[in-house]
Amino acid sequence: MKGKKLLSMIFISFVLAIMFGVIFGPAMEAVQPLGTLFLRLINFIIVPLVFTSLIVGVASTGDIKKLGRMSMRTVSYYLGTTAIAITIGLVVGKLMMPGAGLDTPVSEQTIEPQEAPGLVDTLLNIIPTNPLMSLIEANMLQIIFFAIFLGLSITLVGEKAKGVYTFFEGFAEMMYSITNIVMKVAPIGVFGLVAPIVGQYGPAVLLPLLKIIAAVAIAALLHVIITYSSAVKLFAKMSPIHFFKGISPAILVAFSTQSSSGTLPVTIKCSEENLGVSKKVSSFVLPLGATINMDGTALYQGVCVLFVAQLYGIELSFAQLLTIVLTATLASIGTAGVPSAGLVMLTMVMTSVGLPLEGIALIAGIDRILDMIRTSVNVTGDASAATIVSALEVDLQEEREATQSVPSKHLAG
Repeated sequence: MKGKKLLSMIFISFVLAIMFGVIFGPAMEAVQPLGTLFLRLINFIIVPLVFTSLIVGVASTGDIKKLGRMSMRTVSYYLGTTAIAITIGLVVGKLMMPGAGLDTPVSEQTIEPQEAPGLVDTLLNIIPTNPLMSLIEANMLQIIFFAIFLGLSITLVGEKAKGVYTFFEGFAEMMYSITNIVMKVAPIGVFGLVAPIVGQYGPAVLLPLLKIIAAVAIAALLHVIITYSSAVKLFAKMSPIHFFKGISPAILVAFSTQSSSGTLPVTIKCSEENLGVSKKVSSFVLPLGATINMDGTALYQGVCVLFVAQLYGIELSFAQLLTIVLTATLASIGTAGVPSAGLVMLTMVMTSVGLPLEGIALIAGIDRILDMIRTSVNVTGDASAATIVSALEVDLQEEREATQSVPSKHLAG
């Protein structure tokens, strides 16, 4: 299914899901198995797709310096935009005051505090003690680490490892083919995921907390329009309209599945077919982004932390706000791209500034809706990084070729 047709089908399915959800309400729970089927198909392909495509992507660079440069650009972009995202979330939360004057009672549910992982522990946990168990347990950071080192070893060994490279290249092509098959049921899956949610959450449930939903949505929109548009225009020389149109099928799937990792096959497909991202870049940047790039989650942290502080009448100092930015940025590296992982991350950030965790009970009630918004931003950020890194690699290659051609012209003269 080509990009434009896929977009049309997903969009139509999305609109129909909202309409049916509003009309039939909770009765739309009957179509939930369609969404579950789609999620299972996505989960079925995600580990082998990431593993094989990343090995091939790293090995095909043929240059360790080039891989190091690509890694540095990718990680720097991800961490930089994450810090910007949480700052935008804090500013919007400060201006809109979503928790001020809210008379909804705070649940007495006990929330267990989550300690923010230290930087050293986070880095050490990336290294698998048993790579096979990492594959079985779908530990994406450890899978990425294992795949990168396999790809590097293929490059270092050279000719003797050609058979191994050919095997994984063929395996990756098989996974791309399976992904294309799975994408054919994406519109049905989106309908099965969105309709029950719309039917479940009526206006009566949403109205008391509509302000925090609006705050997260506005922060997300500002980050997407300001940060990603500027970055794509400045570094990739691409029209933001073209970029958003090209990645829109992945955004809709992300909104429906609430999973960055689950949307990865669609993100790869849209980036390569619609945005012209090379396979070498997409196979490295996008799997890494689905695991460590959490811009949407970060801005959600900013809004929600201020929501809880305002709910309890607590004034946060500048030092505490800075702590929130740093904690959320570093914690995003270890946050898996799965539904509601941001809620766990929120307890870490709130603990770092001593806020009462009971306030999370209110947010938990609407977390699925907020998860839709933040996951859409996460995936858009992944695609923007892939687009920019791909464009920079092409520019560098053209510059090298031009430089190398100059001596030959002098010799010819």
